Amino acid sequence: MEPISLNEALLSDIFKHAKPLGHNERPGDLNLGFGFLYYGLVRALRPAHTLVIGSGYGFSVVCLALGIKDNGEGRLTFVDPSYSLLKDGPFKTLGGNGKWDEPQRVLEHFRQFGVEKIVTHYKMRNDEFFPRYRQLSLPQVDVAFIDGSHSFRDVKYDFLHILEHSHKNTYLFLHDTNIYVRELIRHSGVKRWLKILKKEEAFFEVVNFPFSSGVALVRVLQDKIWNYTD
Repeated sequence: MEPISLNEALLSDIFKHAKPLGHNERPGDLNLGFGFLYYGLVRALRPAHTLVIGSGYGFSVVCLALGIKDNGEGRLTFVDPSYSLLKDGPFKTLGGNGKWDEPQRVLEHFRQFGVEKIVTHYKMRNDEFFPRYRQLSLPQVDVAFIDGSHSFRDVKYDFLHILEHSHKNTYLFLHDTNIYVRELIRHSGVKRWLKILKKEEAFFEVVNFPFSSGVALVRVLQDKIWNYTD
């Protein structure tokens, strides 16, 4: 049996090149924080298809993909239009740095973690990607990670469109549930969307980890929930 991926050298490379931001990480002792949660969930659930919406340097993508790699099965779809804060401004991205512009560089980035055959990147906005979901022949989503535009509208859009391709016991992560200032000035709507989900107890089970920038984990409790959403 192949050893698991998370050795000291790889953990160091993750901090250096995938650069966790707001995941309750601690570089001093190579503690990935929530990254271990992402990796562990994938190892436990063994998803066939994982979907990630948005990532500045690929931290969530790498942690999830390493779990898939160590499972020996599964694939990961990564969607990010490669916006840059300097080029596109803060209303399109805060964590974006244009890292996903060139396909070869994207491939090389994930190759250094050994997950280049697992991750497929689509350089698209969410409103370009989801209308083409079936055209791209993508399967249902087993695990998802939402970390794209943090506006209430976009978080809601991403969540509901993932539901359209989900099933009972799909799990969805929502990053940045604990950024109060941005929520107060309406520059982020993750926490507001989470409050709505918590009220729908027949449809969702929600746990929030309000540490660092915060992350929530949502479990879908029924099949075909999108038929009941607005």
